[in-house]
Amino acid sequence: MLNTKLAVIFYSMSGTNYQLAKWAEEGAKEADAEVKVFKVEELAPQSVIDGNEAWKSTVEATKDVPVATSDDIEWADAIIFSTPTRFGVMASQMKQFLDIQGGIWANGKTVNKVVSAMTSAQNPHGGQEATLLSLYTSMMHWGAIIASPGYTDPMLYGAGGNPYGTSVSVDQDGNMIEDVEDAVKHQAKRTVTVAEWVKNGNE
Repeated sequence: MLNTKLAVIFYSMSGTNYQLAKWAEEGAKEADAEVKVFKVEELAPQSVIDGNEAWKSTVEATKDVPVATSDDIEWADAIIFSTPTRFGVMASQMKQFLDIQGGIWANGKTVNKVVSAMTSAQNPHGGQEATLLSLYTSMMHWGAIIASPGYTDPMLYGAGGNPYGTSVSVDQDGNMIEDVEDAVKHQAKRTVTVAEWVKNGNE
């Protein structure tokens, strides 16, 4: 039986969602998945990025991470998205990536992909749940299968208890407030498990 193929696709401005993506990669590999980590294309002007030290540092830290393409969506059995909250919805960089997948969507290449999502914001009520729901709305149009974590493990409560996907609050210094590493890894393993069920059921 071939290993489940997972694409972890993130957008990160201050490094938080990059870290979430790396934890998801670790968790999925522990579940014996074949994992590839991708970033979405940066759309902000360089002049704006240069004026923000955390943003500039993240761009530098992720410079060798490949930019996700439609081919990566087709390759994957499952996808975990990670994006910061922007006014209660996903970041425009992530939305742009989803919006340009019309070609593979029209050809049925997004159908039955198993998907899950994670997010971050500066406070617990800063739109975290709404952001995940906004992304999942697009996934419904894709015909994808959403594998949310729900309350499938007691430790999820300690990470904030978001049933839609792992979410984390970040303080003014860029530090994560909640301890979500185990929650991210659990979500990744659950996503891989559901993808295995779907994949094996189709073979």
